Amino acid sequence: MGIEEIINKYDRRNIAIATACSHSSLQIFNGARKEGFKSIGIAIREKPAFYDAFPLGRPDEFIVVDSYKKINEYAEKFYAKNAVIVPHGSFVEYMGADNFLKLEIPTFGNKAVLEWESDREKERQWLEGAGLKMPEIIEDARDINRPVIVKYYGAKGGRGFFIAKDYEDFKKKIDRSKPYIIQEFLIGTRYYIHFFYSPLKKDGYRVANGSLELLSIDRRDEANIDEAHRLGSISELEEMGIQPSFVVTGNTPIVMRESLLPKVFEMGKKVVEKSYELFGGIIGPFCLETVVTDELEIKVFEISARIVAGTNLYISGSPYADLIQPGLSTGQRIAQEIKMAIEEDALEEILT
Repeated sequence: MGIEEIINKYDRRNIAIATACSHSSLQIFNGARKEGFKSIGIAIREKPAFYDAFPLGRPDEFIVVDSYKKINEYAEKFYAKNAVIVPHGSFVEYMGADNFLKLEIPTFGNKAVLEWESDREKERQWLEGAGLKMPEIIEDARDINRPVIVKYYGAKGGRGFFIAKDYEDFKKKIDRSKPYIIQEFLIGTRYYIHFFYSPLKKDGYRVANGSLELLSIDRRDEANIDEAHRLGSISELEEMGIQPSFVVTGNTPIVMRESLLPKVFEMGKKVVEKSYELFGGIIGPFCLETVVTDELEIKVFEISARIVAGTNLYISGSPYADLIQPGLSTGQRIAQEIKMAIEEDALEEILT
């Protein structure tokens, strides 16, 4: 049974919003509540107790599964609840890309984006094809003549990254059994820019057939790179047996200088327009992970094509979202898009 056929059998007056109990679930459940939807937490083996501490972020009910990879085995339970799944980074990571693409439950957004987001070469084709500036790729490790960052494919939350200053340093650290990419190490300020693209909204900043919104900006706290510098340079750290790492432990809020906002919107616009050309369009939240140089040039080193955890700072709204609607979170904006689709009989346009 196809997704469109499943959606046609749903009671659209009683749609429920479901997501995995992790990552950005609190704001997704809270946003569903604010827009009048029931919510469902997808939990492994037992209901997480910590939600009881947050009554406004607690799901109305839970569906407990043995494994995220086996969610399709519980599909009938989701159909009975008229459930729409909102994916987030951890949800996709826990399921695995292949399983996520085969998900048989209506899912917010275009699942086809995963192929272009998770493959480093396709991601570069998308972003560079959109005219965005990206870090230079070093094809041959023997050509490393300045600091580089090495990223293994599929590395999430900063795990699996390392810095190398030359070829000898690279050889000491690389695990050649994993596919990887070598990029120049960008010097600047890291800004994670959170957009929302609606194919349904017909006012605001018009892009393609819809509207692009800037909801928030954050930066990441990474262990141990953000604090280890207090002990000395990277070379000195390594001499002490400390290997700099980039594991994300939290996020901090950012307001960008206003003169850069036209560039930011132009970048988001180009990404959306190119996505329609490549795979039928990105839908909903996405994040451009950038570095702003001292020459005020914005370079993009990655895209996350769904809600990211940096939006958790803004459950009560950001300085940008407040200028759209006071107190608006990305979680609530997702619920609003689903509500708009129901009202316009257009669920098929935002679900896959």
